[in-house]
Formats: sequence, C-alpha cells, structure tokens
Amino acid sequence: MKYFFALLCYRLLMLLLTPVLLLALIIRSTRQTAYRHRLIERLGILPKGLAKGGLIIHASSVGEVLALKALVQKLLLTHPETPITFTTFTPTGSEQVKKLFGDRVQHVYLPIDNPLSSYVFLKTLAPKSLVVMETELWPNLIQQARHQGIHLQLINGRLSNNSMKSYRKLTWLITPCLQNFDDILCQSIDNQENFLALGAPTNITQVSGNLKYDIVLSEDVIEKQQQLDQLITTKRPVWLVASTHPGDEKIVLGALSEILKTQPDLLLILVPRHPERFEEIATLCQAQFNTVRRSTAASVLADHQVWLLDSLGELMAAFKLADVVTMGGSFSQVGGHNPLEPAFYHKPIIVGPNMSNFKQVMTNMLNGGAIIQLTEGIAPVNYQTQLSEQVCYLLANPERSQALGDNARKVVNQNQGALVTTHQKISQHLVN
Repeated sequence: MKYFFALLCYRLLMLLLTPVLLLALIIRSTRQTAYRHRLIERLGILPKGLAKGGLIIHASSVGEVLALKALVQKLLLTHPETPITFTTFTPTGSEQVKKLFGDRVQHVYLPIDNPLSSYVFLKTLAPKSLVVMETELWPNLIQQARHQGIHLQLINGRLSNNSMKSYRKLTWLITPCLQNFDDILCQSIDNQENFLALGAPTNITQVSGNLKYDIVLSEDVIEKQQQLDQLITTKRPVWLVASTHPGDEKIVLGALSEILKTQPDLLLILVPRHPERFEEIATLCQAQFNTVRRSTAASVLADHQVWLLDSLGELMAAFKLADVVTMGGSFSQVGGHNPLEPAFYHKPIIVGPNMSNFKQVMTNMLNGGAIIQLTEGIAPVNYQTQLSEQVCYLLANPERSQALGDNARKVVNQNQGALVTTHQKISQHLVN
C-alpha cells in the first residue's frame, strides 16, 4: 500500500511536470538546436514501422553508448532475428548510436517518465526484454514493463556513495523499483553493496564487472585516428584534456601557460564535454592562445598552441595522438570521466582529486601504478600548479611516462570479462 501510494504520487507529479520538462528541452535548444527535434518521441509516440517483440537497450548519453558498443555488436551477431531498439536521452547520444550502428538498430529517445508516455512507448515496441544501463531507474517505465510481462535487467550497475545520499531519501520509491528487476549486474562489490543496501534482492544482484574495460576498436575509429593525425603538420608533444566541464578550462589553460615556458612546442588538444559550450570555450581559448578549431577542418600548424576538438565522436580516436592525457570533470563535484579509453592506448593519465564516479576503476589503477591523481587543494591555482608540474615531469621523463601507460593498459586487460557475463544474461531472456 505504501508503494502504491508513493507510485501514484510520482505518476501525478510526472504528469504535471511533463509540460515543464518539454519547455526545458525547448529552452535548452536555444544553445543546442537538436533538443527541439523529435519532441514527440519524448511523449512515447514513436515513428511508424518499428519492429516489435525484440530488445530495448537504454543508455543516457555518449559515454554509456560507447560502453555498450561491443555488447550491442555481439548481440547483433548472436541474435540476428531479434530487433534491437537503442534508446538515449541526449542528442549527442542519439548521434553516437546512429554513427556506430546505422540502420542495424532501431533508435528513438526514451520518453519522459510519466505513466501515459511509458505505457504507449512499451505497447508500441512490445519488447521481450528491457535493459537499462548503470543507474537508469525510472519508476513508471519499470512498473509498466513489469505489468506488461517484459523482462527487466540493470547492467553495468553503478551506485556511488555520493549518489547513495540522494537515493536513501527515496527508498520508498526506489526499493520497490529495484525489486521489479530480473537481474541486477553490478560493476564492483562496493556498487553491489550499495544496491543491496537500497533493497535490491540478493538472489538477482551480482558482480559482473565493468563493461567499460571491454574496449574494442572499430574500423571507423582507426580511420578517424589517421585523419586526425594527418591534420597535425609537425611532430610535437601533445597534451590531451578530455571531457571538460565549467571551471576545468580555467585550470587547464592556466597550467598551459606554465608548461609552455619549458615546452614551447606543446600542443594542447582540448575536448569539452558538452557541445553547447563549444563557442564559449573557443572564445576563452582564442583570448589567450593561438587556437585552431576542429570544426574548421583546418590543419594544425606549428604555431598553434590549442586545438579545440569541437566535434562529436572523435575523442576515442584522438586519445591515440596524445603523449599525456588528463580527464576533465575531476577538479569539481562532477566526479570525473572514464580513464579506461586512454589506458587502452598505453597513455599516461593525470586526473584531479575527485574521481568518485569511477571509484573501483581508480582503486585498480592506483594499486597498479597506472595513474597520477592530484591532491585536494585550493582551486584553481593549486590544481593548475600541480597539473603543469606533472605534465612537464611526464614529458621530460619518457621512461616513467611509458611505464605509467603500460601499467594502465595492464589494468584494462586484467579486468575485462563483463561483456561475456552480460551477454549471457541478456541472451537468456531473448531465447525463452
């Protein structure tokens, strides 16, 4: 009865909020126009002609889509008759799905989590199974799926200690939600413990490993590497800073000023996390450094100091070009971004003090001597000083840099295997 009342209140709230959420998407589209497209899909009303009776896989945005790449490719090979619908929330995630899979999968946006939209969405696709990624817990969607007899699986489950603070306040809604799943596959023991603490059933909750370790290079990425490499006209040291958020650029550009005093030929490749910030970051870089933008398709000349990668889907390829990599989002409360992709390339990696989104990954890498993490300090001055010192040190000590990169790749190799377990679990529900 308590859950029924809680779900009823949540349903009414989401129905009331739906116009507000649509308006928020329209407002956001003033900075990124793609948010105003296909709004009808946000209500669960899908294009005609979509195949029914298959598998829905949901990933929120680009990082999650990339993490699912190898799994979806394997499912396409082993279940060629099963239609796969790959859903996202963000336009950048949408573009990534199209780029990776083309028409091999069906792609639509996951609707706003109100009961009517969730009902229409699931009735239209009538899937055998619904798979959600990491912490995508949407009570209306999950309840509707269970009511319609659809298998439910949470894969690559991630629930950080920071997230637990919020979720503990919502146990009246989240706990019954977790109990609707058939399988909950967690990245690590600490994530499993957090799910169990929220009320996930012990008999369905297990550690499967992190899919982000199971990196596979596609021909598209290899081709993109060659294209990017050809644009850099002179051989020079390259520092790549990936997935930056507000505040990160000030630290990075401050550090760059210091590094250029001893490494005057250094090239910084800067990759903002969100496309709507491209113009803002371009203005910031151009005010201080000789900057070239990837979107102009121009070559990177010897006197260019910053190459702004204002493009989509090229970060994985760009890691190959770097001598040193720094992951953004780790100097603030964002919690960092995935360091495993540069690790796959044997790259030495520097991160800020907050990598809470990748707690187990960081434990593995720190224990393996595979990453440099800056200490807490007074931002941004302290961070930019530490950052400039560490980049200069790695550039001046190639043997140490190589050892760090090799250790990083070793950590990746040692922790692969989640792909096999996850594929087996999903396949069980597709053949029954």
